[in-house]
Amino acid sequence: MTAAVHAGRAVPLVWPWSPSRILAAQPPQPPAIFGDAALVAAASAGSSDAFARLVGRHQQALRAFLRRVCRDWALADDLAQETFLTAWSRLGVLPADANVGAWLCGIAYRKHLTHLRGARRSARREADWRQISPDDARPNLDDRLTLDAAMADLPAEQRACVALCLAAEFSHAEAAAALGLPLGTVKSHVARGRARLLSALGV
Repeated sequence: MTAAVHAGRAVPLVWPWSPSRILAAQPPQPPAIFGDAALVAAASAGSSDAFARLVGRHQQALRAFLRRVCRDWALADDLAQETFLTAWSRLGVLPADANVGAWLCGIAYRKHLTHLRGARRSARREADWRQISPDDARPNLDDRLTLDAAMADLPAEQRACVALCLAAEFSHAEAAAALGLPLGTVKSHVARGRARLLSALGV
C-alpha cells in the first residue's frame, strides 16, 4: 500500500489487485461438513452431495453387516442399495443425535427379514401349486383341461384369489389389497379354491 498527499494529508491508496480487495471480492465459503448430524441435516434439506457422503461413509460397514447376516453377497449388495434408497426418503424423521450407522443397520435388517418372509411364502405357494399343477415337463393335456375347467367353475372372487395367491405368488395380504377384499375372505377363498382344484384332479 502506498500513500498520496492530498490537502496536506496522507491518503492511503488501495490498488485494485491488493490482497484486501481480492479477499473482499470472494464469496463466503461454506464450512467443511464432517459430522453425520451435519450431513443428515444437509441431506434432509435436499443436498444429494451430503447424502452421497453419508453413503460413502457407511456403505462398507453396512454391506459387511448384511453379508454376515444374509450369507449371500449378491443379496447383501441388493439390500444395501434398497436400504440407502429407503434412508434417503426417511432422513426427515431421523433425530439429530441418532447413530446413523445403527439406524441404517436397522433398516437393512428389517429388509432382510422381509426378504426371508417373502422367500418362505414363495416356497409355500410353489409347493401348493405343484400339488394342483402337473409336474411333468410336458404336462398331460387332460390334466390341464381339467384344471382349466375347474378354475372356470370357481366363483369369480375365489378364482381371482386362487390365481393371485397360488399362480401369481401374491401373499394373502397383497391379494387382499389388490382385490379390495378382507384378508380373512382371501384366505378362505384360497383354501376352498385349492381344495376344489385338488378334488377335480382326483388328488
